[in-house]
Amino acid sequence: MGASFNGRAGIAVRDLSGGWTATHDGEALYPQQSVSKLWVAISVLDAVDRGAITLDDPVTVRREDLSIFHQPIRDHVGRRGYETTVGALLESAATRSDNAANDVLMRLVGGPDQVRAVMTEKALGAISLADEERYFQTRIAGLDWRPEFSFGRSFWQARAAMPQEVRREALEAYLQDPADGASPEAVVAALDRLQAGDLLSPESTAHLLGLLGASQTGPKRLGGGLAEGWSLAHKTGTGQVMGARATGYNDVGLLTAPDGRTYAVAVLIAETEAPIPERQALMQAVTRAIIAQHQGLAPLPADEDGLALDALETAEAGAGLNLRSGFPAPSPRP
Repeated sequence: MGASFNGRAGIAVRDLSGGWTATHDGEALYPQQSVSKLWVAISVLDAVDRGAITLDDPVTVRREDLSIFHQPIRDHVGRRGYETTVGALLESAATRSDNAANDVLMRLVGGPDQVRAVMTEKALGAISLADEERYFQTRIAGLDWRPEFSFGRSFWQARAAMPQEVRREALEAYLQDPADGASPEAVVAALDRLQAGDLLSPESTAHLLGLLGASQTGPKRLGGGLAEGWSLAHKTGTGQVMGARATGYNDVGLLTAPDGRTYAVAVLIAETEAPIPERQALMQAVTRAIIAQHQGLAPLPADEDGLALDALETAEAGAGLNLRSGFPAPSPRP
């Protein structure tokens, strides 16, 4: 599936115990948006594992520390600031996708360069990190950061007042070469290693997986396709919208069957004009396809790929994403 104004999406699914991975456009780079909070969380817990910080360390968040867009912590920050802890900030960033909490954590561990260093050390592959949300998001809109953007409607007013062609060019530049780009294949590989305990200590692994399991964002994305007894630990991402064009509408996570078998899944929609229910339907169809594969086919040998895709047809028709072309057909049962 090539780029189009109707939609551009990448998908990867990995059976963590069956030895197969199915992808569509799995090696291309897609905007992550708040999916990148997952790598910041790993860098924070890596610092905990090294003894550099603890989850109980106190942190004072001040008004000048605030960010942009969704930041629930802002409601608690008064003129004297807000007293909290590393662990509470991590919980808010991971479960509520709090931009201010994420930005504070990034600075706490040494800034974007340090997070990137941790990602490189852990060999996460084709996954990039941009910058603090407040700087990154204003650049996507073609603006420069101003502290007043943290409050009220200042950012939206400034964005609406700028020449639309300037904003469109900035958005196009981002989509063509996303600073936070990641490939679906790299994301599911990283999720596999997280689940296996290869990235963090057992305690930190359990803590992060618990936070992802408690996520409050995007319940109708991948999670909307869950069947009884299945669970999802996940991280969403949502980018900016210009007119009918939505960007960076994502969900990635670990989908676990009642019998304990786990699948890593990434659905990254770079851009689409499909309305939110159709984007969600696409993600739900991927979840249902994984469940159908699990329930209806024998485990696949390590050298075979496969995924039951009939459940994708409805979402494909609605979203105009042409997903069946190029997606591997189910492997024959032995």
